[in-house]
Amino acid sequence: MASVKYVELGAFLRSRRERIRPSDVGLPTGPRRRVPGLRRDEVAQLAGASVDYYNELERGAGSQPSEQMIAALARALRLTADERDYLYHLAARPVPVHHGATAHVHPGMLDLLHRLTSTPAQVVTDLHVTLVQNRLALALLGDHSGLRGARASFVYRWFTEPDSRRLYPEADHEGQSRSFVADLRAAAARRDARDTEASSMVSALLDTSAEFAALWAEHDVAFRRDDRKRLVHPTLGVIEVNCLHLFSEDGRQRLLWFTPALGTDSADLLSLLAVIGTQEITGGGTATP
Repeated sequence: MASVKYVELGAFLRSRRERIRPSDVGLPTGPRRRVPGLRRDEVAQLAGASVDYYNELERGAGSQPSEQMIAALARALRLTADERDYLYHLAARPVPVHHGATAHVHPGMLDLLHRLTSTPAQVVTDLHVTLVQNRLALALLGDHSGLRGARASFVYRWFTEPDSRRLYPEADHEGQSRSFVADLRAAAARRDARDTEASSMVSALLDTSAEFAALWAEHDVAFRRDDRKRLVHPTLGVIEVNCLHLFSEDGRQRLLWFTPALGTDSADLLSLLAVIGTQEITGGGTATP
């Protein structure tokens, strides 16, 4: 039985679902589509939810969705910022600030991400909080979803969790540290003085990391716009790539995509990455989940 409280939520989700064509979100258009827009199972797939759960939401019979699920639905349905805020209102959840792990990804940037099917790509905030990753980025960099608070920032984890550095060869750690600190200083300076997210992160890192404190004292300032870097994949080894950045108008979000570095075997390795995805290869060469 539908809950009066969430009937409007279900109606809104249905209206947004019906306006989207499969091609808008990178899904194939079959010859026998009997419904306008996306099917319920397609929205569930895009949002990382079960079909039964999403069906319950549209019927207004489900339980209150979490803030993480609302953010995922907003991305799956390509909602504008105003529509996303309205969805939070219908779900009786507080509208989050426009940064952090639940930040709304601009539909245009999200659309571009999903069109980058042959290269790893992801959208991150200016504090290096991962918002959404395509399949190849998950395979290359690992799944960064589900992290909240300061730990959602890769910069924070870089200076506080040694295991996070396994993504780069040890010889590159010093250079990456310098680059991260200079980028963080530039991002913090660009934010409004009343915004405490960046300043709180800086304060926490100054208190916990002597390395960060020493580099921060050097006052280097430089946004990361493009890098040539070496990434360590647990199965394929070192992959050398060019990391390119596309900034949103306000600088709060960046679309990163990774292309093989010229003069290396990275093109072949990225092609192999596309085959094995997020699976691991055993010693006998068999792919296993």
